[in-house]
Amino acid sequence: MAKEIERKFLVRQEIWQPQDEGTEIAQGYLAATKERVVRVRLAAGRGWLTVKGPTQGIERLECEYEVPVEDARAMLALCERPLIEKRRYRERHGEHTWEIDCFTGENEGLVVAEVELSRADEAFVRPLWLGAEVSADSRYQNASLIRLPFSRWKEER
Repeated sequence: MAKEIERKFLVRQEIWQPQDEGTEIAQGYLAATKERVVRVRLAAGRGWLTVKGPTQGIERLECEYEVPVEDARAMLALCERPLIEKRRYRERHGEHTWEIDCFTGENEGLVVAEVELSRADEAFVRPLWLGAEVSADSRYQNASLIRLPFSRWKEER
């Protein structure tokens, strides 16, 4: 079983520009509670089923399995709505690869960057386009964005 150690940040959209075409992602949630998340994802012609445990700081258990695309499509049909739709870009800075997610659909306008670490206290190079850290703000978790999409947030942004 793998442990996910991840920090999440807003992206300064006036500075950041994609370096490639990215990957279109559709994902949904079969279960999304504080204790566990069961996610289905379609990306780059592949299907994935992911189970995550409760978040403790910036760490949580994550088990991910590739599944046949047809199964992933069938499971997506069972997921809560709206589905999460986004385009993901990957960029290397220093020793780490950043995943930058540009959300579409009901979360249009939200752009976040994540970096996976091997330790919670691991140092990393901060790209110039990195904005405020939102790791501790549960509103930015994809599973939260199905319940309260970014388009419905009040003007507190």
